[in-house]
Amino acid sequence: MSTVRTAPAAIRTNDRFHRGAVALAMGGVLLMSAACGDGQDKVADATATGAPGGAAAAATPRTSTAVLDVQPKDGAQAVAPTALQVSVSHGKLTAVDVTDKDGKPVQGSITPDGTGWKPATALAPGTAYTVNAQAKDADGLVSAVTSAFTTVSPGKQVSTNDNIADGQTYGVGMIVKVDFSSKIVNKDAVAKAITFETDNGTEVKGHWFGDNRIDFRPAEYWKPNTKVTIHYRLKDVEVAPGVWGDVDKDDPFTIGRSQVTTADAATHQITIVRDGKSTTVPATLGDDQHPSWGGTMVIMSKENVTHMNSQTVGLGNEYNIPDVPHAMRLTRSGTYLHGNYWYKGDPFGKANTSHGCVALKDVEGGRDTSPAGSFFNSSLIGDVVTVVNTKEKTVAPDNGLSGWNLPWAKW
Repeated sequence: MSTVRTAPAAIRTNDRFHRGAVALAMGGVLLMSAACGDGQDKVADATATGAPGGAAAAATPRTSTAVLDVQPKDGAQAVAPTALQVSVSHGKLTAVDVTDKDGKPVQGSITPDGTGWKPATALAPGTAYTVNAQAKDADGLVSAVTSAFTTVSPGKQVSTNDNIADGQTYGVGMIVKVDFSSKIVNKDAVAKAITFETDNGTEVKGHWFGDNRIDFRPAEYWKPNTKVTIHYRLKDVEVAPGVWGDVDKDDPFTIGRSQVTTADAATHQITIVRDGKSTTVPATLGDDQHPSWGGTMVIMSKENVTHMNSQTVGLGNEYNIPDVPHAMRLTRSGTYLHGNYWYKGDPFGKANTSHGCVALKDVEGGRDTSPAGSFFNSSLIGDVVTVVNTKEKTVAPDNGLSGWNLPWAKW
């Protein structure tokens, strides 16, 4: 009877266990019989209730058949910023969350069939990322995976330079020229990373001139007063193997009033049409030995005074004028529309006497009220100047901002 008194509380409070304890004091045969009977009862109870240790708990748990795959793998280093993708077999993705070390989310989308996910843009170089993805199989069972990796640090960066100053106003012929410090291999990716936002829906497209320059313009001259913002998103772009873009920035600018000038080599005049109003000014263009380029050019820069030396354009010792007033550059090769005070006589409106430039009458030192000074002060970078009736061929589209000479279909 001492066994009964020292039995555990669980036995004392269970009548079946209590009877087994009494049987323990009465004989071994009865003990074995009672013990076997109690074991069977407990298995039955566990099966009915799902208690731990029972037959139900011993069954293999159901798992999702959806198999998730994240590339790159967990722990990967020096990953290409374009390598991230998530996929699933035997199921469909339900959620994909990608964040950088600061918790900033990476935008992306699940494919229509639910089996894949890719980021909307390339990841940033030299950055740690974490991926959390979930999927469900046909029975609704969930599978999940987490992966952490770091993208490769950029070994080189290409510098990006354009001809736009923030907040400035330009003429209706303005072409945005973007130059890169080294060769661009992934031209499509770079072009897509430079976008234009306009307040009137004007479409802007880029055209590559060689491997280091892309120019942007609309199909026709800009509409006056258009508000434009250039969006550069180049830092995540591998512009060439191992070389990355250098800048993410926004450049806003405005298109001003309309001014389109036609310089006529036959009549020796320029005709200025500003907001629909026309003015004619006597001029002199390139002579027969040095005719002015034909076609449409754009004012690239304005200089109150500049030094012109014929040796810099391959014309020997033809001229060397240190103080050319009211100079507006039209081409990279040296064509200007400028003031002239040194011609003997008065060739303006009468003859072509220059070495290819378009010249208007001026005085030494320049005067704001002179024909050249008045035109200079009323002109904007980006204004159009078209030369007609010249003996020279049409200027090349990449000579300055002369891309208007390339048809839109070829742009």
